Amino acid sequence: MKRLSEISSVHINEIDLNLLRLFDAVYLSRSVSRAAEQLDLTQPAASQGLTRLRGLLHDPLFVRAPGGVRPTPRADRLADPVRQALATLEAALADADAFDPARSRRTFHLHMSDIGEGRFLPPLMAALRQRAPGVRVEARPWPPEELSAALDSGRIDFAFGFLPTVKDTQRLRLLDDRYVLLLRRGHPFLARRRTGRALLAALAELDFVAVRTHADTRRILQLLQLEERLQLVTEHFLVLPSIVRATDLAALVPREIAEGFGAEVAFLEPAFPLRDFTVSLHWSRRFEGDPGHRWLRELVAELFRTR
Repeated sequence: MKRLSEISSVHINEIDLNLLRLFDAVYLSRSVSRAAEQLDLTQPAASQGLTRLRGLLHDPLFVRAPGGVRPTPRADRLADPVRQALATLEAALADADAFDPARSRRTFHLHMSDIGEGRFLPPLMAALRQRAPGVRVEARPWPPEELSAALDSGRIDFAFGFLPTVKDTQRLRLLDDRYVLLLRRGHPFLARRRTGRALLAALAELDFVAVRTHADTRRILQLLQLEERLQLVTEHFLVLPSIVRATDLAALVPREIAEGFGAEVAFLEPAFPLRDFTVSLHWSRRFEGDPGHRWLRELVAELFRTR
C-alpha cells in the first residue's frame, strides 16, 4: 500500500472516493467511455472527473492509444494499491449486508462456454430452486481477453472453465479433465487396436471436426501437425455428437463430456500434447467479502469440487 503515498497528504482531502473509482474503471477498461458506462456516468462527467484527478496528481495518468487510452507509469504504480483499497472498503461495507438465499432476488452473471453450461447449469439450477428460489442466473460466454476486466468491474460475478489467460483472479479448482478422441461406434479406425506412439501416429489417417470457440483443441491439432486434416469447423460444442455419429469425422472433447454422449459414440485416449487441464471457478478479489458471492462460491464448491 506504500504507493498510495504518491497521493500526498496535501491532496488527500481533495480526492473523493468517486475519483478513485473512476481511475480504477478507466485503468481496467482502457477506455473513458466504457468506464463511464460501467459507473453510470455521462462521458463528459467522466472526462471532467479524470481532468480533476490529473490536476490533483500532476500527471496525465492516461494518454490516447488505438481503441482507447494507455496508462502512464504513475498510473501503473497506483493501480494495484487503489484497487486493493477499494476492495477493502467494499468488503467492509458488504459485511454489514446480510444475504438470505431464501429471500434474495439477486441476479448472478456467469461466464460459461456452451459446454460449461451443459456441465454446470443443470445441477446448479436444481440446487438454487431448493435453496434460493428467487435467485436468478444469466450465463453467457465472454471473450477471454475481456474476462479479467469484466470480473473486476462486476459486469460478471464468476467465470467457469479452463481459463489459462485469465490472470490475477481468485480461483477455486473444481475438477481435472483431459481431452479424448471421439469417434462414431463402428468407425474403421477402431478396428485396429493401437496404443502409445502408434495410436498417436495413426491420427494422421483421420479427418477432424473442431469448435471455433475452443482454441485448445485447435492448438492440439496444430501441435500434431494435423491442421490440414480439419474438415469442419463449427460454432457449438454440443453439436459434435450428432456430427460424429453421422460421419467418419473425429473430434477432441473433454472425457467427462464424452462419457455422457451415449452408446453410439466411442472414445480413445491418445497421449495428446496439452491433453490434461483443470476447470476452475474464477472471481475478482474486489468481491471476496461480498456475502452473496461467498454463498454462491460455497454452493459451487459443494456441488462440483472433486476431492
